[in-house]
Amino acid sequence: MLMTGTMLMTEERRRAIWAIYVWCRRTDELVDGPNANYITPTALDRWEKRLEDLFAGRPYDMLDAALSDTISRFPIDIQPFRDMIEGMRSDLRKARYKNFDELYMYCYYVAGTVGLMSVPVMGIAPESKATTESVYSAALALGIANQLTNILRDVGEDARRGRVYLPQDELAQAGLSDEDIFYGVVTNRWRNFMKQQIKRARMFFEEAERGVTELSQASRWPVWASLLLYRQILDEIEANDYNNFTRRAYVGKGKKLLALPVAYGKSLLLPVSLRNSQT
Repeated sequence: MLMTGTMLMTEERRRAIWAIYVWCRRTDELVDGPNANYITPTALDRWEKRLEDLFAGRPYDMLDAALSDTISRFPIDIQPFRDMIEGMRSDLRKARYKNFDELYMYCYYVAGTVGLMSVPVMGIAPESKATTESVYSAALALGIANQLTNILRDVGEDARRGRVYLPQDELAQAGLSDEDIFYGVVTNRWRNFMKQQIKRARMFFEEAERGVTELSQASRWPVWASLLLYRQILDEIEANDYNNFTRRAYVGKGKKLLALPVAYGKSLLLPVSLRNSQT
């Protein structure tokens, strides 16, 4: 989905977003990749030191150099990158989340941060009347929405790794437990639970939409495309009768292509802040 979006960007922005994306993927691979069993907190400390060197203009390899170049071109702050590494530390020591507040913080660390990294590259429309804070809040909401969608799509896959990225208190309120997830049978209790989780994810997507309209014209189309495509994963979970234990929800090529002109149309609309000021 990211590839679909970035192909619609200007070359400079595309290179910058890919440099950020590659760093995020490498960071994620530390705890989710083939060598994840051997990763220690010390290894993440070394990765953070390498990040600091990169921001200081001392890249370790060519991929680091690409991000170092991006940092020199756009006003990118190091804090979201540090926070993502903190999210990886959390993954090493934590496989359950007591409530949504805890899960939200995890989603911020591993995905909300990506939104904050990306806004300086995307740029805010010069005609926008929105506050910078509100645009960053919307970018954060998009990252949260995407991660919640990932979690709901990957319930079965995560369960096979002994992980449950769902609020434990809400599972209990629905009459469910980890054992139900490991057993992996779709029941009415599971359907009702999933409906509430999907509703919450969609609320974050709706919050994100307002911010997309405030981005610079050249960035709106790819971000709209990514948002619309990712949100469709939730539709596919519903179409699979909430069986995210053994069926992986995905958006087919035809639906992806249909989303592009819709995204383009939305990208032409005035920023919400301007529309509101004209009414």
